[in-house]
Amino acid sequence: MAVNLKPLGDKVLVKRVEAETKTKGGIVLPDTAKEKPQEGKIISLGEGRLAKDGSRVPFQVKKSDRVLFTSYAGTEIKVDGEEYLVMSEDDVLAIVE
Repeated sequence: MAVNLKPLGDKVLVKRVEAETKTKGGIVLPDTAKEKPQEGKIISLGEGRLAKDGSRVPFQVKKSDRVLFTSYAGTEIKVDGEEYLVMSEDDVLAIVE
């Protein structure tokens, strides 16, 4: 499903991956014990950070990249029942290859 949101500036829109429902040992986790994953997929990008000379600095990430981000990254939003994060590219720590 396409999301009709375009972040501004150096912001990216991320769809968080689903939380694990079981531990590696097979124990089923209740909703209250699940940790929100710090991993997601880039859904859309802004135009890039504005440099002092007025040019745009290109993003290091691209649409569809699977990324790791900081614990308290971004702002959670809900669109059509789906949860997303809008965060600065600086909150992205790594691309998962």
